[in-house]
Amino acid sequence: MSLTSDSEGQPLSGKQTGVLLFSILIVALCGIVYELIIGTVSSYLLGNSVYQFSLTIGFFMFAMGMGSLISKYFNEQYVRNFILVEIAIAFVGGISSILLFMAFPFARILYELVMYSLIFVIGALVGMEIPILTTLLARSKKVKDSIADIMSFDYVGALIGSVAFPLLLLPSLGLIQSSFAIGLINIFVAIANVIVFRAMLPNYKRMLEACLLVLALLVGCILYGSYITRFAEKHLYFDQIIYTKQTQYQKIVMTRSTNTREQRLYIDGHIQFSSRDEYRYHEYLIHPLLAIPGTKENVLILGGGDGLAAREILKYEAVGLIHLVDIDPEMVRIGRELPMLQRMNEKSLDDERITTFSEDAFSFINQPGIAYDRVVIDMPDPHNEAINKLYSREFYTMIAKRMAPGAVLVTQSSSPFYTRRVFWCIEQTLAEVFDHTLSYHTALPSFGIWGYNMARNGEALPQQFDFDVPTKAITKNTMLAALQFDKDMAKVSSPVNSIMEPKLYQLYIDDLRR
Repeated sequence: MSLTSDSEGQPLSGKQTGVLLFSILIVALCGIVYELIIGTVSSYLLGNSVYQFSLTIGFFMFAMGMGSLISKYFNEQYVRNFILVEIAIAFVGGISSILLFMAFPFARILYELVMYSLIFVIGALVGMEIPILTTLLARSKKVKDSIADIMSFDYVGALIGSVAFPLLLLPSLGLIQSSFAIGLINIFVAIANVIVFRAMLPNYKRMLEACLLVLALLVGCILYGSYITRFAEKHLYFDQIIYTKQTQYQKIVMTRSTNTREQRLYIDGHIQFSSRDEYRYHEYLIHPLLAIPGTKENVLILGGGDGLAAREILKYEAVGLIHLVDIDPEMVRIGRELPMLQRMNEKSLDDERITTFSEDAFSFINQPGIAYDRVVIDMPDPHNEAINKLYSREFYTMIAKRMAPGAVLVTQSSSPFYTRRVFWCIEQTLAEVFDHTLSYHTALPSFGIWGYNMARNGEALPQQFDFDVPTKAITKNTMLAALQFDKDMAKVSSPVNSIMEPKLYQLYIDDLRR
């Protein structure tokens, strides 16, 4: 077949040059978003976000290099090759998120195979585009100028994509719909190039048909995105999903078992509580803390946007003020408004004694304010570096400065059985800041054995506790038993966790793997 004008090096018009430069910006935008989507899904499903994002970025960059190398062996129909690559990116990138969610329930090895395949394919395709576009633009200007234009538009596109993903795409569309939407942008770029460069395309109609086919697929995915998302989440959680929301900070999902009517809350795929036994967790979290003699006028809850810890605290008439700090306003909103949570927390968040703050706990506690008599840390397990800081020496030091004389702190501390080193690392970190610590645990049917740590400066913590409010589980005698640890849960040597040396979340990942 004879070469087309594309291969003969025909100079580009101003319109064609403009379309290619705009295509570069969009290619970079879409590429960085696909990278962020894969890293976020992997962090959500597998935990350890530093590890997941590091691998995703590293393999993506490697794949881009391989794609650039492979592009050397393409024929000289540069426009055609660019459009074909763009169609392929639109298709593979557009369905990347749903593929990851569907692979996860089967086996971790299958998920990782799909994940690395997607990273390599998308990265290689993105890497192929830059050499092709550089060659095309070099027809109308010097190579040095074309490279400068390409790199500048590429970096601007990457900036737009990296900002748009957390601020716009993720909160408004979620992970699955975001990948469909970005795929749609890719295919529109391909269509625009087909139209603008149609004179250079020997199979113009066939190329346009391929674009329209992928466009129809992605539009269908967008229109039925909510059904597709529910289908994926059904396989992920198994129980009936009755509420789901991707916020700026996290993915919140509530499920209900069709058999037992048990309700569960998940944040970023990690179970937070089950309606069957949440009262046990919250009673052991709150009542030993408030049973200790002394002033309990001002109470601080860090986390606890579901209102369940607040429900137990409100049983004490001596409590006059409760400040509840949860970074996600949506969590507090559903704690107030979602009927199932209202029933569980007994509308605690509507009590006039409670003031809620939608702030990061680390920033909140580092501001001047009132001194608290009791502090409750009801945070998720330290499964990533962002939560790790809320179990750090620096965080506990800031809390100590906001505590009144004789005040007491309690923190949930994961499982002393399943994550033994994590539990004692939290205790060891508290001991770096406070004069006295006290460790205890209880059994939760939904979680297994669960642990807590109390801390105080000045007067020692008691070894016996009397409870004079209504409870369903905890008693004086069960609390005495909770202070005793079996041999396989006894204290082990653990490091101190700090922001500068974040040991805890890596211990958490390692303990779970064991």
